[in-house]
Amino acid sequence: MALTDHDTLEGMTEARAAVVRHPGMRLIPGVELSCDVPGTEVHMLGLFVDPQHQRLLTSLEQMRRTRVARGERIVEALGRLGVPIEWSRVREIAGEASIGRPHIAAALIEAGHVANIDEAFGRYLGRNSPAYVERERLEPDAAIALIHDAGGLAVFAHPPFTDGYEARAAAMAAAGLWGIECYYRFYPPETVAALTALAGRLGLAASGGSDYHGNGRDNEVPPGTFEFPEHAVEAFLEAATAAGARIPEAAR
Repeated sequence: MALTDHDTLEGMTEARAAVVRHPGMRLIPGVELSCDVPGTEVHMLGLFVDPQHQRLLTSLEQMRRTRVARGERIVEALGRLGVPIEWSRVREIAGEASIGRPHIAAALIEAGHVANIDEAFGRYLGRNSPAYVERERLEPDAAIALIHDAGGLAVFAHPPFTDGYEARAAAMAAAGLWGIECYYRFYPPETVAALTALAGRLGLAASGGSDYHGNGRDNEVPPGTFEFPEHAVEAFLEAATAAGARIPEAAR
């Protein structure tokens, strides 16, 4: 299992403590970075990164600070739209997590402004919605370079969420992208086939991800319950080893 929280590695200590209770399990250190490209966004996973890498930690801290500033601006925009929520409540909901729009969505639900997270994003928080606020830009090439600097491998997460993802994948492959998330949540077989074919054409590894956030959305899929076949897992680990990644030892 890879733990890939947004903009933080602070969950690794707790995750390691949990993994030791499950003999045979491997925990891959990782992080998810949101990258901006014209008109859409790219979510980039950094897998096998060094959790103590100082440049990465410094960059993540800066990203979290910008998330706070962005969150405050979103809450202000919601107030102007007549759907007020308290910033202090958003922070309470987020707890130790890196503050993001799902926490604001949860506050909107709690305040009775929307029925669920999907409605919150559709009406107020999604890109091009009235309370959407741009974040500090991080371009994919810079994210890939940061991940490489921390000893990790860069993976394009859930590509179909990105407009024109095939062209984006090709451009990022030229910049050092290592893999594509081909197995994901409820992908039908034809989507998996299309993504694995794209990975093959670009010489990239095929990874899998649940994208589990634990926030109660209807389409949440707990880790280990989506289709990521054993042969694909083995191929993934072999490719990572060949790329020089440090494969964690299995819990004993």
